[in-house]
Amino acid sequence: MATKRRERRYKLKSEINVVPYIDVMLVLLIIFMVTTPMMNSSVDVQLPQADAKSLQQKKDPVLVSVLQDGQLYLTLSGAKKELVDEDTLKLKVGAFVRENPEVSVLVGGDERGAYGGVFKVLADLQQAGVAKVGLMGQPGQSKDQGKSTSNGRK
Repeated sequence: MATKRRERRYKLKSEINVVPYIDVMLVLLIIFMVTTPMMNSSVDVQLPQADAKSLQQKKDPVLVSVLQDGQLYLTLSGAKKELVDEDTLKLKVGAFVRENPEVSVLVGGDERGAYGGVFKVLADLQQAGVAKVGLMGQPGQSKDQGKSTSNGRK
């Protein structure tokens, strides 16, 4: 009878206890949820310069320029630049794009200006019915050129 007790006492279990694994998983989940937002809180964004080639245009594009102080200038098909407000921009660009659906619309913003000015122009152009808008920029430095003294920009 003593041998039967020993067999019962030392009988192997064939099941896995997953409770400790669940506890560890939950602790790790909480740690990652807390630390992930902290990783991006103070990151300085420096946009890279692009060595992309310019696009070939069939027609003269519509150019919208946003100055540092928020003034808007419109150039329609190579005509002279004219100072416009937001409502005039919507009307003129909307009418021009309806007449010439293949024309490109490009927005150029002063790098010292606020991003909000460019964003507002993009929203206004969308309301005017412009489906595709491009952003203008200057070509970046090639790798063999040295950097200038103004943060690597010319």
